[in-house]
Amino acid sequence: MAAKVLADGGLKVAVLEAGGPLNPAKDYYEHAWPYQFEHRGLRLPQGRAGFAAPNLFTEIDGEPYTVAEGEEFYWFRSRIVGGRTNHWGRISLRYAPYYFKPYSTDGYGFDWPITYEDVAPYYDKTEAFIGVFGTKEGIPTAPDGIFLPPPKPRCVEVLIQRACDKLRIPCIPARMAIITRPLNGRAACHYCGQCGRGCVTASNFSSSQVLIFPALKSGRLTLLTNAMAREVVTNGEGKVTAVSYVDTNTRAERQVRCRAVVLAASACESARLLLNSKSSRFPNGLANGSGTVGRYLTDTVGAEVGGVLPQLSGLPPHNHDGIGGMHLYTPWWLYEKDRKPDFPRGYHIEFGGGPGMPRAGMFRGAAARHEGYGAQLKQALRADYGIGVGFAGRGEMIPNEKCYCEIDPNVVDRFGIPVLRFHWQWGEPELKMARHMRQTFEEIITAMGGKPLPRPYKGRAGRRGEGHEFSLGSEINPGGSIIHEIGCTRMGDDPKTSVLNKYCQAHEVKNLFVADGGPFVGNPDKNPTLTILALSWRTSDYILDQAKKGNL
Repeated sequence: MAAKVLADGGLKVAVLEAGGPLNPAKDYYEHAWPYQFEHRGLRLPQGRAGFAAPNLFTEIDGEPYTVAEGEEFYWFRSRIVGGRTNHWGRISLRYAPYYFKPYSTDGYGFDWPITYEDVAPYYDKTEAFIGVFGTKEGIPTAPDGIFLPPPKPRCVEVLIQRACDKLRIPCIPARMAIITRPLNGRAACHYCGQCGRGCVTASNFSSSQVLIFPALKSGRLTLLTNAMAREVVTNGEGKVTAVSYVDTNTRAERQVRCRAVVLAASACESARLLLNSKSSRFPNGLANGSGTVGRYLTDTVGAEVGGVLPQLSGLPPHNHDGIGGMHLYTPWWLYEKDRKPDFPRGYHIEFGGGPGMPRAGMFRGAAARHEGYGAQLKQALRADYGIGVGFAGRGEMIPNEKCYCEIDPNVVDRFGIPVLRFHWQWGEPELKMARHMRQTFEEIITAMGGKPLPRPYKGRAGRRGEGHEFSLGSEINPGGSIIHEIGCTRMGDDPKTSVLNKYCQAHEVKNLFVADGGPFVGNPDKNPTLTILALSWRTSDYILDQAKKGNL
C-alpha cells in the first residue's frame, strides 16, 4: 500500500523484496487438478503446500529462527512479491472504536495514540479501493464499512445460522476482500472457491496484483526482487541514508540510497531489521532508545472444534459454489453487562462445512473416518463426504511482557544475518477465552443436530521440512499459528515507552516509518490486514505531506 500511494503521489520508490518475482499466470494453481501433479500434489516445488499460492507457510532453507527453551512459537513467512497476501483468508474487519482505547475501557493492555475517527476515513478509502463485500448491521463491535453485495449462504451455512439463532448468537454475512462486482478493471469473483491457490483474475485482493503491479505502471516504482534487507544505514545526524541488502542470487551486498525508508516486512521481520541496524548512536538497534523494539508481540487467540452432521449423509450432489472461504460469520456478541464472560475482550467465529470447505475436512476428513478397500470404501466415503462442519475462534490477546522477539546471539542465516529468537507465553485471559470458544462451538454443533468430534486433533505448522504437528482443540493454538503476529514497534505518545508516533514515524529517526503490523498497540479479535492497509495509507499520506514541506 505504501508503495502504491507514494508512487501515485509523485515520489520515486524502490521496493526491496527478499523473495522472487511473481507471475500469476504461471505461479498460481487456481484451476489445477490433483492428477496434474507428481504425487497428486502432495509435494510441490518452490515451497508450496498442496495446491496453494507460492511460498505458503514453509520453513525457509537457510533462514532459521529459534524459540526459547520450553516455549512454542511458529513464524510463518513468505518470500515472493506480495508475500502472504497471495494466499491469506481475506477476512476484512474494522477495529471498533473501543479497541483503540482498551486500557481506558477495562484496565487491560494499552491505549493507542489514535482513535477510530483517525482511521475511519482510511478504512473507507481502503475498502472502496480493494473491494470488500458485506452488509451494514449496526453492531458496535463490528463497524460497518463500504461494502459490495455479499454472496448467498451455502446450505450448511444456513443450518449454522439457524442454530445460532436458537442460541441468541448473531450470524451475519462475512466481510471479505473479494469483489462480487467488477472494480477498477478487476473481474468479479467467478466462485471457483480456490482463493487459497491465488486468483488469476485478481478478483480477490493481493498486494501483488492490486497494488504493486499497477504502481509499476506509474514509472516511479522500481521493484528489486531477491533483495534481502540486512541493515538500515544512518549518518552522523541519525537520519536514514540508505538500506543495505544482500542479492540472494549472488550473495553480493548492495545499497539503495534514499531520502526516507518505510519498513513493511511484517512485524517481526521489521523488528529484526531494526535490531540488526546498530551504530554508535543506536547501540541497541535503530530507533530502539525505548528498548521496546521486538516487545509486546501478540498473535490472535485461536481454538477449533470440528463436527459431523449425520442428517447430511448421502445428500445428493448440489451446487456448492462460492468464494474460497465463508459466506457468513459471527462477530463478538457477549459484550452486554448481563452476558459478559469471565475474561476480558472477545472473539469472532469463522466456520464452514459441506463439500469443498477446508474447515470441514473435505475428502481427507471423510477418508480418515473409514477403513477398507474397493466398492465398500467408496460407498462409505460418498455417504460421508460433505457432512463435516468446522468452527474456529479468533480472539483478542492482551499484550504481555513475556511475549517478544530478540536477536539470537549465536545463530545467523545463510547470508550471515543474525536471526530472531522468540519468547512466548499465553496469559490467563487467553486460556479462558479459548475454553469458552470450544464450549460455544460444541453447543452450536449440538444445536444443529450434529456431533462434535473428539479432541485433540492435529494441525500442521509447516515449520520444519514437510511440517510440524501440533495439537488443535485441546487447549489453545500455539503462538504464531494463526499468523496474525503484530506489535514489536508499537506507536505511542511517549518516546520512552514506544518506538513510533501516531503517524508510524520513529520518534528518534524522522525519516524512518513502519507500515506493517508492527505499530499496533493491541491485537483485537479482528484479522489485522485491513487495518494494516488503512494505517499504511494514512502513514503514506503523512509522508507525502512532509516531503512537500521538506521535513524529511
